[in-house]
Amino acid sequence: MTERATRYSSAKFIQPSKILDSLSVTTITAKLARQLVVPRLASSKKGDNGIILVIGGSRLYHGAPVLTSIAALRSGADLVYTGVPRSIITAVRAFSPSIIAIPLADEKLTIGSANRLMATMPKKADAAAIGMGMSIAKREALITLVKLLKAAGTKILLDASALIPEILDEISGTNTVVTPHFGEYKRLFGKGPGSALDDRVLNVKTVAKEYRITVLLKGAIDIVSDGEQTGLNKTHNCAMTVGGTGDVLSGVAVCLIAKMRPFEASILASYFNGLAGNLAYKRIGLHMMPTDLVDNLPTAMKKFDRINSRG
Repeated sequence: MTERATRYSSAKFIQPSKILDSLSVTTITAKLARQLVVPRLASSKKGDNGIILVIGGSRLYHGAPVLTSIAALRSGADLVYTGVPRSIITAVRAFSPSIIAIPLADEKLTIGSANRLMATMPKKADAAAIGMGMSIAKREALITLVKLLKAAGTKILLDASALIPEILDEISGTNTVVTPHFGEYKRLFGKGPGSALDDRVLNVKTVAKEYRITVLLKGAIDIVSDGEQTGLNKTHNCAMTVGGTGDVLSGVAVCLIAKMRPFEASILASYFNGLAGNLAYKRIGLHMMPTDLVDNLPTAMKKFDRINSRG
């Protein structure tokens, strides 16, 4: 993939006791995005284009899993199941008839609620996004949920509350994607990503390689790495600092992860999220809400749509 891409190189990166001669990473462009998009089969049926599970929410943050779920649907997923605490199930269901909301047994994620959720899932999920707005009773509950999803063959994306260091051993060597911002990165890996871009690029690549996962570090420039490939997304604007844009990104990413390899899905999701943000910015400037991103996702992604009529 990197042969097709534009390159970012740095000769100024300073590592303790060592200066790197160069560091090359892929910068995603519209041309590369078109090459990465997976065509949809003209003969596909419901479920072929992704069955997604979103698990999150709490009394305070009932909107986060909604944003992720709607973004996944707008990104092309066929079915999205949304597991949220029973206390907010009515609010979640009222937002859209497209959401298939499943009530969690407990207010916070527990081992029991994780087991019951997996036992009541109508269909096996191709990919699951966990953590948006979620309260966790005990860390063992999250570990249990991840183990159950792994056993079911479901790809996993972790965000927000699910980004805790205790989960690293469980996701190491898997297709898992983690999507931290700077503070969540420090909590997850025990140290910050660095302030200079060169620092962040190398540090993200290092932890991705160490744990054999895909890391999407969110920022003014998103950095994505699976330890072997590393990419940048510079398609953003300063109005996207509004809360909830990361939840939308998780929805786009988990949809694509269901159909693509984690690195390609993550860099493409970051790009599409930024495109939607730029479209919203052109219309409303600095007065953006995360729902504006969701509303602009179809326009941002439509020109990249591909259909395989032979399938």
